Formats: sequence, structure tokens, C-alpha cells
Amino acid sequence: MQALSVYNGQALAASEIPVVAADQFRSELVRSVADGGRIAALFADRREGTRHRIQAVVAFDAESVLRLTAAWIDAQYPSLTPDCSQAHWFEREMWERHGIVPVGHPFLKPIRFLPHAANGKPSAPRAVCGTADFFRMEGEEIHEVAVGPVHAGIIEPGHFRFQCHGETVYHLEISLGYQHRGVQRALVGGPDRRTIHYIETLAGDTSIAHASAYCRALESLAGTRIPPRAQVIRGIAQELERVANHIGDLGALAGDVGYLPTMSYCGRIRGDVLNMTAVLCGNRFGRGLVRPGGVAFDLDQDSVDELKRRVRAAAKDAKVAVELLWDSPSVMGRFDRTGAVSRETCERIGLVGVAARACGVARDVRRDFPYGIYRFAQLPISTCDSGDVFARAMVRWLEVQRSLAFVEEQLAALPPGPVLRPIGALRPGHAVVTLAEGWRGEICHVAATDDAGRFEHYQVIDPSLHNWFGLALALRNQQISDFPLCNKSFNLSYCGHDL
Repeated sequence: MQALSVYNGQALAASEIPVVAADQFRSELVRSVADGGRIAALFADRREGTRHRIQAVVAFDAESVLRLTAAWIDAQYPSLTPDCSQAHWFEREMWERHGIVPVGHPFLKPIRFLPHAANGKPSAPRAVCGTADFFRMEGEEIHEVAVGPVHAGIIEPGHFRFQCHGETVYHLEISLGYQHRGVQRALVGGPDRRTIHYIETLAGDTSIAHASAYCRALESLAGTRIPPRAQVIRGIAQELERVANHIGDLGALAGDVGYLPTMSYCGRIRGDVLNMTAVLCGNRFGRGLVRPGGVAFDLDQDSVDELKRRVRAAAKDAKVAVELLWDSPSVMGRFDRTGAVSRETCERIGLVGVAARACGVARDVRRDFPYGIYRFAQLPISTCDSGDVFARAMVRWLEVQRSLAFVEEQLAALPPGPVLRPIGALRPGHAVVTLAEGWRGEICHVAATDDAGRFEHYQVIDPSLHNWFGLALALRNQQISDFPLCNKSFNLSYCGHDL
């Protein structure tokens, strides 16, 4: 057996993960992706001398299974990327973090940090800060535009470099790393009192989804089942997080094309939805709610009734505000055919979440790898097929409507019982992969414990890691003035990528 099939959230003895020869690992991964699999995670988790152990998690959406494989490789190995484009970003990350050189990689450079020392040992992590060897186009009328890392407005830092001919962008290179905090290194040796706070701030606008993936990993490793009422409250919180961010993005897209009515209304409605999360736990971003064993706060009947009223009001207000967009020719003229990504490109590079569903790919963890309340209550998958700014906006709007309806249904059917159950010690020498559908897309947490039941390795794949390269491709042959609109239509996380 060259790969082990497991389910989302299924704990297993770490020794069960097959460790195969490097050439077998390569052929297994390339064949799996060619057969319809998708790389959910690819990382190095162990080192012995100059050799590293790398591990792959391949998701088969149609079968709802994850296939795990590992291999020991030397400091240099034949790159996977020429035969499997989905490995592109992961191989660059392993190179920058561990000094593992994928020989033959077509675009080998850091995604966050400066290159490693010539002796193959990783250099100290340092931000790119404009000293990277950027790709350059040559020609008499070619010009280069550099944007960031400091931007106008209160947003996170990132550097974008455009190679242009006139107003047309032929290549966009994205350099990140300014938000690197060493979180994954800090998680090793946990869990402890600080771990949940690291998790909730991996990407601050995705606190609930990341906390849910983490808590499910602990619960699986401890062999604990959480109460049904807690499952429902977690689901309500995750959907409110999705709605708040989608509404905010729709308003921001309207602002990027100068359409102020929707921008203003959505800013207020987003606040209303964040305040619903505060009803759940006292925090507008859901921090402090999701905890190992369930949730830390229950809902009384008055709170349930208040949330129902607010959900109905938000649905009504959002309908008025957002449908103004589709009725405005000037807005549609800017959204339509701007920043299009084809379905073929989406599949080839492994986009997830809204970006994938806007290309017509019905990819959603809630349906494909159901967990928690989603095992019993399914949401329709929202898709569009044009792959452009319009499609990404429309998918968000469809999800807003369906998520609000889901929240109202779950509030009406909230089961009785406790909301928190103590969990025991984590089983030593075990591993687990948990997937969750954050509002941006698939979140993947991979946890492995040592002989003492502490984290030996903890890997986090935020959906932004899959999708930043998709933004770069969306800008090709576009006007440079379309960048703010394309960027917001993806709305990826800098800190979730940098960790």
C-alpha cells in the first residue's frame, strides 16, 4: 500500500502512515492528482541529518477520503511541480523553511523569505522587503510597477510587482512574509494555555473556523465526542462568520467601482452580523466561543429569539443592498469578464473556496468532507461558471442567503443538553487531519503527537496558501487599474498565509 485512506477528523497511529521510497512518493502523488485528487497539504515534518521526511495529504472530494503518504528525501530531489502544478507553492515553502531544493522547479524563489545559504542550511527567516530577485520583462515599452508592502488604508502588508506594457499586466509577482509570526513553531510542544489564542489569531477574520478545526483535532486525538447542542452552536457561529465577511466583501467591491449605496449599506449590515456573533459569546469575532469539548457559551431562549429577529432583518436589508449591484449597468460593466480564471486553471493549480466555486467547481468541505452539524444538515453548494469578479461576487451573495437561512433553521431546531464536555489527554504517537470550510475556503490542520501526547508537529494550511497564485494568474492580460477589484474579489489573508 502506497497511501493510507482516512476520513476528515479520523485519528490514527502515526506509524500507520505509509513511508515509501522517494520515487514511489512522487509517482503516487502525481497519479493521485491526475486521478482527481487534490493536494490539501504537502510539508516537511521531521529531519534526520541532511534528510527530511515529507508528507502529503491528498483530498478526493468525490469519495470524501484523504490519502496520506510520507517519504524520506535528501536535501535535493526532483521537483514535483513540472508534473503536478498543485505542488508549486508547497515546494517553494518547503525550500524556504527547510532548505529542501526541488531540482527543476520552474519558478524557485521564496514565497515569504530570502533564499537559503549555499550550504543548504536554512537562513534565519527574513522578510523579502524588496531584495528578492523579481521576474523582469525586457523591452523598450515595458515598465514595472511596485505596490506595497505599505498600502493606503488600514490593511495588512504585502508587496505586488507588475510587469506591464502600457496599461496591460503581463505578469504579477506577489511577495509576502511581512506578517510572519512563527506560529506553527510555537504550537509544537502544546497544547497549552496559549495554544487556542494562537489558533484564533492565525487569521483574525477566520477565528471560528480555525478554532473549530483545531478543537476537532484535539477531540479526535482524545477520543471525545462533543454534545449535539455544541455542534449546532459551532455551525451557527461558522455561518455567521461567513456571512459577515461576504457582506463586507460585497460592500468593498462596490466601493472599488465607486458605487457608494451598496458600499455604505453593506458596511452597516456587516456590523449587524458581527453583533450577532457577539450575542453568542460577547466577542464580535467569535473569540472565546469554540473550545475543546464544545463551546464555552450557551444560548438561552431570549438570545435565540433575538438572533432569529436579527437574522431575518439582516437577510431583508442585505437583499435590498446587494441586488442594487446587479441592477447597475456601470457595476456590471466593471465586474463582468474582469480577472477571469478558467475552470482548467482552477483545477490545475488547486484553487479552493469561493475562488474555485466561481469557476464552476463545486468544491466545499461542508459537503465533500462533512463534519459537525454539516453531517446532518446540508447547505446547497453555490457556484458560478465565469470565473471572473462577477462570479466571485455572485457566489458570495448566494452563500450569504443560504447561510442566513441555515442559521435560522438551526436556531429553530437547537437541541437540548450541555454545550461543553471535558476532554482527556491526547493519545501519544497519533496523528489527525481536520478539514473545515472557512469563509475563504478549505482550512486544513494536521496534528501529530509525540510519545508524551504533546504536539510533535502542527501544520496549518489556510485557504490563502492555495489561492494567492490564482490572483496572480487572474491579473494576466488585465488592465492594471483592475488590480484593486481583482484583489478584493479574492480577498486573501496575508497573515493566514504567512503564519
